[in-house]
Amino acid sequence: MALQLYIGNKNYSSWSMRPWVLLTGAGIPFEEKMVRFDSFDAQSAFKSVIAAINPVGKVPVLVDDGFAVWDTLAIAEYLAERFPEKHLWPADARARARARSVCAEMHSGFTALRSHCSMNIEASLPEIGRILWRDQAGVRADIARLESMWTGLLAEHGGPMLFGDFGIADAYFAPVCSRIRTYALPVSPTVAAYVDRVHQLPAVQTWVQQALAEHDFIGFDEPYRSRP
Repeated sequence: MALQLYIGNKNYSSWSMRPWVLLTGAGIPFEEKMVRFDSFDAQSAFKSVIAAINPVGKVPVLVDDGFAVWDTLAIAEYLAERFPEKHLWPADARARARARSVCAEMHSGFTALRSHCSMNIEASLPEIGRILWRDQAGVRADIARLESMWTGLLAEHGGPMLFGDFGIADAYFAPVCSRIRTYALPVSPTVAAYVDRVHQLPAVQTWVQQALAEHDFIGFDEPYRSRP
């Protein structure tokens, strides 16, 4: 039985993007189950579908022969163990520990960037990005941390991805690359080049194309637009 991945709308769901890009980029077959965001109320259609397989009631959820795994880090670890031949984590123990560390940092940190620059693939919001860059010190601090992290990893491992070849860390930061593009946040040439390389990955390109094809404007996920 093929793996199933439950996700939300591709235009908005940054957490869904991570395992989808990982599975697709690694060539692991799976069946996509997209559950549209209608609301996050307990009685919503979204919650009723997702809560039936994940008690937390959130996406993404990976289902393997009836066994559900939720939370992106847990999904990434499960896939790495399930498909060791895909080398989703770096082979070197220290590099592997560092990759886990930066993914965990993304998982629990960068709150200003995530709060003020929500993922919105369809939108182009450079003017909002300029205002946020001027007014939100937390956004500037988060980008500075990404600059330091990504520049150091690319230099240490030689690129083109953070740990050389595509892996979990790149899938984990793919939505961040999308945010940088949407809000035209100022980054160094090294980081801008990495953002472009991630954007050009076939898995990311497919996700973006399908997000653009949704044409599904969801107001509660739109802090800066009344209509597209």
